[in-house]
Amino acid sequence: MRFMMLMIPAVYDGPTDPNFAPPVEAVERMDKYNAALEKAGVLLSLDGLMAPEKGARVRYKGGKPTVTDGPFSESKEVVGGYWMIQVKSRDEAIEWARRVPADEGDIVEVRQVYELADFPPDVQAALVSSHDSRDIAAPPKH
Repeated sequence: MRFMMLMIPAVYDGPTDPNFAPPVEAVERMDKYNAALEKAGVLLSLDGLMAPEKGARVRYKGGKPTVTDGPFSESKEVVGGYWMIQVKSRDEAIEWARRVPADEGDIVEVRQVYELADFPPDVQAALVSSHDSRDIAAPPKH
């Protein structure tokens, strides 16, 4: 089972410096955690995201996209990074999330990723027939 763990750092609760970078100590703690995920063989990918001030949102209303540059004042929780892991159960994913070296007020959201088998047969057939060289919603091939 694949799960995405989304880091929602408290530091983004208010305005941030567009050039914000986490302190060295926080990066070192996170690097040790990431190494533990890798050593356990559960890590598929991970990335940190730049501050919302450097982002943009594209909203769709009335069939037309509208672009808004960051920061996003209406947002209370902003994703700061993610891990994609492959584990045997939701409980195992939550256990990994509990180990994240998070700061006070941070949140780690754990979400299971759709696998092809999670869809009804007609949707599976549509996905398989429309994707020749890539497997949308299919488990990674190891």
